Amino acid sequence: MNDKTAPGSLCELFVELVPVSGASITVFRQPGAQSTICVSDGIAEELDQLQFDLGEGPRWETARTGLATVSGDLRADRHPAWPVFGTAAAQLGVGALFSFPMRLGVHLMGVADLYRRDAGPLGEDATQRAFNIARQVAGPAAERASRSAEAEVLETPDAPALRREVHQATGMILMQLEIEAAEAFSMLQAHAFARGRTVEDVARDVVLRRLDFREIT
Repeated sequence: MNDKTAPGSLCELFVELVPVSGASITVFRQPGAQSTICVSDGIAEELDQLQFDLGEGPRWETARTGLATVSGDLRADRHPAWPVFGTAAAQLGVGALFSFPMRLGVHLMGVADLYRRDAGPLGEDATQRAFNIARQVAGPAAERASRSAEAEVLETPDAPALRREVHQATGMILMQLEIEAAEAFSMLQAHAFARGRTVEDVARDVVLRRLDFREIT
């Protein structure tokens, strides 16, 4: 790789150095303002989208606890905190999932989601490598997320989910209802889930003023 700080290269580090099939990296700035800065492949992208739309999955558990979340055998393990996502991920042919916290100092700023087609644990050495890479890429990932707000930074095949419209829609909802960002984003997610739509689709309606949450609450 010529540029190890390029968005796609950050995900490639995990795939190259850890025995996994794919990876994605998500940076949290505030509720409703989370950017997936890279995905390694189509399945990683689908897993990312599922977690974003459902509001559940190992990413959210890691974000909540600050600890790694591991499911070495997705079909056999119990995962009561994310049952809908767990079933959907298994249907994609995923055998194991691993989410690692990314920190800048003591601040949890994102999560690296790794998946493997075959079930089985990572092992001690591979787990330590994953933690080390998560620390290594935290700074470049945060920088990429910050730059994503700039108009000239485009969504690309390996970074397809900067989700600017979701960020904008969350801000519009919190202004419409005079609520906090976390609640506004949760309402956006719930509305999308109840209607079988993606969060991005509903966000676009809000941004284009086809949907006003003052009229549906």
